[in-house]
Amino acid sequence: MMVQGLAHRGYPKKYPENTLRSFQAGLDLGFSHLELDVHLSKDGVPVVIHDPTLQRTIHASGYVSDFTLEELKQFRCKGLDGTPGEDTIPTLEEVLLLARGKAHVDVELKSAGSDYPGLEEAVLDVIRKCEVRDEVFVASFDHYSIIRMRELDSSMALGLVIYGATPSVFPLMEQLQAKYLSVKYIYLTDDFVRECREREIQLIAWTVDSEQAMKQMRSRYPDVWICTNELERWKNAFAEA
Repeated sequence: MMVQGLAHRGYPKKYPENTLRSFQAGLDLGFSHLELDVHLSKDGVPVVIHDPTLQRTIHASGYVSDFTLEELKQFRCKGLDGTPGEDTIPTLEEVLLLARGKAHVDVELKSAGSDYPGLEEAVLDVIRKCEVRDEVFVASFDHYSIIRMRELDSSMALGLVIYGATPSVFPLMEQLQAKYLSVKYIYLTDDFVRECREREIQLIAWTVDSEQAMKQMRSRYPDVWICTNELERWKNAFAEA
């Protein structure tokens, strides 16, 4: 059974977040989408990790951009118990090839202003190399980064990430021809969801983990996709609806 939803950084309740094992777990559970975060290594390679620094999830310290890909690959991800595990930081290419033909991927650019010059070009190059442009959309909190993506590619599927459900985002969505909008789920309103439907924008609610929130989302907004860390819980809720 295909589960309509986004596996947030894979399945971080079972495996270290943003690792190949974590994403494979999302695929094994039948999720329609994987969600991941991209930073740029010192030598310009898109790598999959959430934070700009290593120490929360990796047995190393410093900024991702301080290290080449070869150096980053020497580090081990922290296991769920905080000790060094078997996983390493994957490249975007590795994850896209893992998911190709099995699930779509939400690639979130973790740029912040000019921290990563060339990030957008590098990500597009990987998407083209992996031949998955029809299975990917690119999104970001940094809306300037998405503007840059549209300047580089007139037809790439794009999305914006925001906290509140504010209608002020719609003009930019229209300008960019962006079809995906990720919103913190507690801020969703009936009026906002209705307007997104009318504008043919696919809403994504993040991050929905509790059983109660899942049931509320499923009954009230069945066409809104949810992004979750609790993959098996959502799979069960999705199947029961």
